[in-house]
Amino acid sequence: MKVMLHYDAGPGLAAQLAALPGLELAICPEADTALYARLLPEVEVIWHVLRPISAADIAAAPKLRLIQKIGVGVNTIDLEAARARGIAVCNLPGTNSRAVAEMALLLMLGALRRISHFDAETRAGRGWSQPPALQDGLFELGGRKVGLVGYGAVPKLLAPVLQALGCEVLYTARAPKPEAIGAYRPLEALLAESDVVSLHIPETAETRGLINAAAIARMKPGAVLVNTARGGLVDQAALVAALQSGHLAAAGLDVFAAEPLDPMDPLLGLPNVVLAPHVAWLTTGTFARSFSIAAENCRRLQDNEALLNRVI
Repeated sequence: MKVMLHYDAGPGLAAQLAALPGLELAICPEADTALYARLLPEVEVIWHVLRPISAADIAAAPKLRLIQKIGVGVNTIDLEAARARGIAVCNLPGTNSRAVAEMALLLMLGALRRISHFDAETRAGRGWSQPPALQDGLFELGGRKVGLVGYGAVPKLLAPVLQALGCEVLYTARAPKPEAIGAYRPLEALLAESDVVSLHIPETAETRGLINAAAIARMKPGAVLVNTARGGLVDQAALVAALQSGHLAAAGLDVFAAEPLDPMDPLLGLPNVVLAPHVAWLTTGTFARSFSIAAENCRRLQDNEALLNRVI
């Protein structure tokens, strides 16, 4: 079975992938558009990571039978084009949850403690000569109210860690969850009460732009926004304005409305933002869990068995 991983792979990962049985696997870096165009006509399965798969891509792949998302969100796949062709789309819920939960915690701490600032200043030789006024903008996570928007696999792992650190956990979801750690709040109440708001929902037509100027205005003065979910959940211009005005103290962002981030994006010039290039999911543990299930789905496809985690 001809499979394309549409993502670059370091030597260790490439060796692991080469050892997977029963697959003729090609690794195509997302930036290599020429190789991508050459592989599409023959490929039966695409292991898709971040670069969007368009209707034109699907049309150029007449043998394509399965788009396997390496991750959870399928908003980067033209689902209607896949459905029209009868191409299965599957995702991998839970495989990156631990990595994303840890990254969300890291961004909370990094934003509250201004870690990006101190790293840059220390490297530049100025770490031990910081202005006294900076002391007023350094905070602990313990003792704060942390609001989790969504209560899926990632918040389930994150909530007990936050509680152990001394945080009061709030969450919002479509309905209260009896098993949840923390107190349920409707979104507006959660935004108004939380010192830190962390996003953990998919990007859909319903959630796109959910954290807009009005939602940000409801947040507590001095609050922190963390996003490891999808950039489209947040009105980025409104977020920048709130960070510049001081209404929000800081933000920790792993995802953006447009990726890669534009070099001229004003977020890059803000000292109260911790940034990462959509790597919350990216660990060796995520890879091991993900490619094991992806390979199993290829076997199931070959043997005409029901696929795991089928979206369409």
